[in-house]
Amino acid sequence: MDRLKSIIDALMAADSVSVAELAAQHGVSEMTIRRDLDELAQQGVARRIRGGAQSLLLRGEEPPFGVREHEAAEQKRLIAAEVAALLADGEAVVLDGGTTALEVARAVRDRRLTVLPLSLQTLNALADAPRVRVVLPGGEVRHGEQNIAGPLAVSTIGTLRFDTAVIGCCGLSAEHGMTAHGLDDVAVKQAAIASARRVVVAADSAKFRQTAFATVCPPGRIDVLVTDSGIPRDQHEAFTAAGVAVRVAG
Repeated sequence: MDRLKSIIDALMAADSVSVAELAAQHGVSEMTIRRDLDELAQQGVARRIRGGAQSLLLRGEEPPFGVREHEAAEQKRLIAAEVAALLADGEAVVLDGGTTALEVARAVRDRRLTVLPLSLQTLNALADAPRVRVVLPGGEVRHGEQNIAGPLAVSTIGTLRFDTAVIGCCGLSAEHGMTAHGLDDVAVKQAAIASARRVVVAADSAKFRQTAFATVCPPGRIDVLVTDSGIPRDQHEAFTAAGVAVRVAG
C-alpha cells in the first residue's frame, strides 16, 4: 500500500513519526494511522510509542520481507514472468529467497520442474504445486526473512547440480557486482551459483541504486540479468559489455 510505504520512508528519514501529523498528511483518521503503525510494529519495522512510533530499521541493513513485498510489486511480477519463460520443462532449479524469488515461485507453479527452494516463503508457494518436484535443503531458518542459511545448507547445495540458479540480491552494479547484507545469505547464494550451469539474477531496477555489505559475485559470473525498464542506461551497457544477457521485463 502506498501509505505504508510513505510511512516507512518517513521513519527512515526522521527515526520517529507522529500519528497526528501522518493523519493530516494522508487525509485519513488517526485510528487508520494507528492501525498502519501497529502493522509495521508486527513486521519489526517500528516500535509503538505514545502518539506515534519509532523506527527499528537499521541503516545499512535490509528492510523486513513484509516491507519489501509491497515495493515494486508490479515490476517483480513482470520480472518473474520473464524468468519463468527462460526455464524449460524438466529443468532442475535452485530458487533463492526474497520477494522477487517468491513471485518466480508463483509463476512456475504449473510447470514441470525440480526446484530446491532457499526459503520457507518459496517452499510454501510450491508445496502443493502438482507438477513441481520440491527438494528440501538442510540448514537453519532466519527469523522474519525465513531464508535457509548456514553450513548445512551450503553443504547440501554443494552435493547437487542444477540447470539454473535463480538468484535475488540486495544491491547490484557493474562496479561492485551482486551484493547482499547477510553473510550467511552470501554463502548460500555463492553455493547455488557454483552448483548451477546457468545463473539468472532477478532484480528490480531499484537494486541498481544500492550496494549491500558483502559481495556475492562479480558481474561476469551472471549469465542472464532480468530486470525492469528502470535500469540505468549506463548499467545496462556495462553489464552487456561484461557478457551478461540483459532482459528487460514488461
